[in-house]
Amino acid sequence: MSGLPKQPFDKNLIVGFDTADDAGVYRLRDDLAIVQTLDFFTPIVDDPRVYGQIAALNSINDVWAMAGTPVTAMAITCFPKKGVDPAILGEIMRGGLETLNKYGITLIGGHSVDNEQIMFGYSVTGVIDPNEIATNSGARAGDVIILTKPIGTGVISTGIKWGKTNEVVASKSVQTMLSPGRYAAEAMREFGVKGATDVTGFALLGHAWEMAKSSGVTIELDSKAVPLLEGALELAAQGMLTSGDKTNREYVGKDIEVEDSIGKETRSLLFDPQTAGGMLISIHPERATHLLARLRENYPEAQVIGHVLERGACSITVR
Repeated sequence: MSGLPKQPFDKNLIVGFDTADDAGVYRLRDDLAIVQTLDFFTPIVDDPRVYGQIAALNSINDVWAMAGTPVTAMAITCFPKKGVDPAILGEIMRGGLETLNKYGITLIGGHSVDNEQIMFGYSVTGVIDPNEIATNSGARAGDVIILTKPIGTGVISTGIKWGKTNEVVASKSVQTMLSPGRYAAEAMREFGVKGATDVTGFALLGHAWEMAKSSGVTIELDSKAVPLLEGALELAAQGMLTSGDKTNREYVGKDIEVEDSIGKETRSLLFDPQTAGGMLISIHPERATHLLARLRENYPEAQVIGHVLERGACSITVR
């Protein structure tokens, strides 16, 4: 991609793709900008309606991660014309539309492709005051890092695929994925948060690394403080890992220090790709206690999981 021509400078482009942020932000006027994103992926649960719900939230969360308000959506669908009951597609889209309706987002169209591999998601457009944007370049030395939801959806989804995940563990994982980022976005605006991102495909360490790189800081994470979904460690021990476990390690590369005392399974969860994961928020410690209390009204497992330091030898340290 490095060989592609550079875009001409646009003074109204507030957030582009140069910092790998959750969504793009484009200024329309001094007090109004649009937030744009898109995301789609293959099924991760057996129930097509629930898959549609999760896919919708996974897409919408990118707007909430910027502290924006989602307004409209367009569906992206890959589905085979033959060999699969078309009623399944109806249920997928039903689940997605139910989620859009629940959060006041208007579906205005979409595009479908005849494809052997089922995929589904949305392109979402939101609005925001340019002065209230939270980005992954907004972390500052001295901040604390808060994670709103537990991790482990990747290994649990793999366990579901191979029949290794029991119903209780699967249900709790689904409920976590269906917990919206809306309340985190509202809290971020209220507390003036400038540094945030959501935890999705690049895993906790990948997204924390992007935040550290974009902000020019080092983020120190406490592995013992990171909330984990029930059953996730056991499934990691059974080898229920996604391909992202390897690619996320390659993505971060050597720009990370992990203490030798941290177990193999815990390391795998820190690199585990998440779907509709929690928000990773950087905030000054004087406001962190009150923000955490507000977040726990809707995200009971929200935790302070680390600190932001002046830039050191690497972007991420894990202890």
